[in-house]
Order: sequence, then structure tokens, then C-alpha cells
Amino acid sequence: MRTTQRRTPANRSAAPRDGDMLAALDLGSNSFHMVVAQRVLGQLRVVDRLRETVRMAEGLDGFGGMSADAQARAIDCLSRFGQRIADIPPAHVRAVATNTVRQLRAPSSFLVPAEAALGHAIEVVSGREEARLVYLGVAHAQPPKDDQLRLVIDIGGGSTECIIGRGMQPLERESLQAGCIASTRRFFPNGRLSKKKWNSALTEITAEFQQFASTYRSLGWDEAVGSSGTNKAIGEICAALKLTKGAITAEALPQVRERLLQADRIEDINLPGLSTDRRPIIAGGVLVLEAVFAALGLQRMQVSKGALREGVLYDLLGRGGADDPREVSVDALMRRYGIDAGQAARVEASALRLFDQVAPAWALDGDDRRVLSRAARLHEIGLAIAHSGYHGHGAYILEHSDIAGFSQQEQRVLAALVRTHRRGIPKSAFDMIPDRLLANTRHVAALLRLAVLLHRAHETDDMPVLRLQADGERLQLTLDERWLRARPLLRADLAGEPDDMLGLGVTLKLAAE
Repeated sequence: MRTTQRRTPANRSAAPRDGDMLAALDLGSNSFHMVVAQRVLGQLRVVDRLRETVRMAEGLDGFGGMSADAQARAIDCLSRFGQRIADIPPAHVRAVATNTVRQLRAPSSFLVPAEAALGHAIEVVSGREEARLVYLGVAHAQPPKDDQLRLVIDIGGGSTECIIGRGMQPLERESLQAGCIASTRRFFPNGRLSKKKWNSALTEITAEFQQFASTYRSLGWDEAVGSSGTNKAIGEICAALKLTKGAITAEALPQVRERLLQADRIEDINLPGLSTDRRPIIAGGVLVLEAVFAALGLQRMQVSKGALREGVLYDLLGRGGADDPREVSVDALMRRYGIDAGQAARVEASALRLFDQVAPAWALDGDDRRVLSRAARLHEIGLAIAHSGYHGHGAYILEHSDIAGFSQQEQRVLAALVRTHRRGIPKSAFDMIPDRLLANTRHVAALLRLAVLLHRAHETDDMPVLRLQADGERLQLTLDERWLRARPLLRADLAGEPDDMLGLGVTLKLAAE
């Protein structure tokens, strides 16, 4: 079994350059996909694709657990994928897990062995972040006209994402717990098919899509595109039945359904163009798609070659550079919650000065620096709710909001940093942080605390020289004695900080010269 590669200053994250190899992995509820590409003249050239049917969603027990068989299938697949990308730097690999892992009661029980098998970190993305990445993949596979509105429907194993976008930017994103595996298990648990069951299930799923149908219809779209294996399979069935040339239409879909329901049981389904491995879950897929057509009034939908994995790949191309979507999201959060930009900039500047002095000793890298920068800019976000306990309010906002570009783990790291930037450190503050990120997150939290404390008075004057040294878990901060003597409030805060810092596992010593 492989071990997850640890980020170090030598492999710090940066935007890929020409010649670099990149890999994107989509750990879906039905299939695992991997695409490997090389950056050539600013573009991506695909050099390899791997796909395996894993059906993780079949292993869910309804209580947040996963069967041993399903987990074993996933781990075995990731071991094979890991062999293919063993020589690609961690900064150029991004693996995302979707609905099935989102439903786990204890995600780490799967993620820890999964990351060990793959040899790379695995991020869990929210439904709306999954939708953003799906749209990005479709947009790059089939570039739209700049002024054209496009509806994208992605039916996965555990969820369905619906997105309306213009150009390369999604405008509306929704994710519903209705996928081909989940719906097949939910409505046909014993494998029996009937028109009565189908009509009842169709009514129920259509009602779920009605939550946002009016918003989508009022916005409108110029074309509809389906992505993922389910839509591709249904398009192929339509073509094999000579109903269309591969598109899916409002006239063809009921005929596919009637042909499907000629079988009394799922294992007896006989649809031309349907692969053997898709047969056990096609009923749920057709059911969900019929509900989408009904709720949104769709007449025609073409099928795209692009999907989540391509979106992850193109998103990876921009991460760490000027086009990083996370930077756009941080700026948007600052505006939405009225954060004092001047104070945020001052805290950020001091935090990064401290970071640069101790990064070698603490083996902190470019990713850690970016995390600290974002946390510094967002540390006062909770003031939009109340001053009392604003660090707790801020942590809640960052953990539970849909923030484009961020995985659930990244949001939890930001939330932990904001939660611990002042006052005492709760014992549970880092419970949701993966073990591979825990040490660096605690160290970054210590740097943010110091930066916030130094700027508590909101002074606009330049900060004097700050000297910070790290030796193991020991920090020594040296400040200008005259400057410190003129700030009694800061002196009092600093006097109590060594005790608070112990909650991070860090010993702080203060000096003045």
C-alpha cells in the first residue's frame, strides 16, 4: 500500500508550466475516472484515461456506513490508479470525491486508506462545488458562445447536478440526492419493475426538482447539455432505437422508458446499445432524467464528452496562479460580509512576514502560505453577525457556506483558523482536520493569532521589524522595545498569549530589544 506524499517546501504548489504532467481523478458514486494530461503551450493535451466501475454507492447502508466489499473495490482501484501517477508531483494531482463520501458518517474511515492506496490527497467536494466543476468540464469540451446561456445536467450515481451558465461561468448551481444508483435502490429495492412503481417514483423525484425549476425556467437557456455516463448511455440507447442520432429528446425518452418497462425485473432489461455493467442502474438513470425533463420542460438535450474529471483538470490548471477560483471567492466573501479591507491587508502582511521567517523550520509550503493569506483576509467575517464571539460566527460561515473553488476539507481548515485566531483554543477545534494537514494547520493558526494580536488596535502605522524564530514546537517573537512600551494593551495581550498558544501545542516566548 502506498503512502500519501507529504507536501514540503521542495514540492510547494504552483501553477503548472509547459511540459508539466497533470492528473485529475473523479471518485464518483458509480465509477472512478482519471485523466492524465500534459500542459503544452498553455493548453492541455490528454495522454491517458482510466475508468473503472466501482459502485461505491451500492455499499451505503443508510446510516453513514459503507460495506467492506464496496470499500475494498474502491481501494483496489485507487491502488491501480496510483501506480499510473506515482511520478507526478502532488501539486499537479487533484482527486475529488463526491456524493457517496459526502454521506459517510466518518469520512476519514475511507479517506485514510484511500489516500494511502492512491499516494495522493483526496478532497471531498460539496454538491454545488461538484456542479461548478461539471460545468467547467463541459464548457471546455464544448466551448459555448460568450452570450449563450447553457443548461448542464449531470446524473451521477448518488446525485444529480443542474447548472445554468454563460461562457465559462456558472450562474446557478444545484445538487439533488437523486442519482442512478441511489434512485434504483430507493424505488426498486427488490429489483422488480412496474408502471405503477415508476409513476409513483417519477412524481416524487419531479417534485424534488421543482424546488428550483421556476428559477431556472425564468432565467432560461439557449441549449441543454447532458454529461456523465448515464446521459451518454441513454443517448446511445436513443440512437440504437433510431429515435435520435445521439441526442435525448422529450419524444424519445418515454419510448425508452416503455421499452425498459417491458422487463419485469432489472436483470431482464433489454435495451439496445446498453452495456452489461450499466444495466443494473439504468432504471434509476432514466427515471431521474425523465423527472428533469418534466420539471424543467426540456425538449432536447445533447450529450457532452466533458464531465467532472475534465472540470477538475482545468480547475487544477488555474490553482496556485492568477486564475485561482479560490481567490475570486475570497474577494467575494469580503465584499458580501463588509470586511474591513484595510485591517485585513495589515493582518495579512504581518502574518506572511512571520510565515516567511519560520516556513523552513516548520516545513511549511506555498499551499500553507495561501491558506494563511486567505484566513487573514477573512478572520473578521463573523463581525457581520455580532462582535461577541465573532470568531465562532466566522468559523460557522466558512464551514457551512458553498464557496466556489474550495473542497470541504479546505473550508474546514479555514474555519478552524478563524475559530482559533483569538481567545482560548477549544479541544475540538481541529477534530475535522485530516491528520495529514493537522500539524501544519496548527502552526499556521499560531501565526495568524500573532498577526491578529499585533493589529488588535487597528493602527494604520507601519509595523516595526518583527523577528520570529521556530525550534521544534517552540516560537520566540522579538519586538522593538520602545514600540512595545508605547502599547500597554498589546503588552497585556502578549503576556497572556503564551498560555493560550499551548492549546495549539506551541510554546511561545516573547522578547524585546
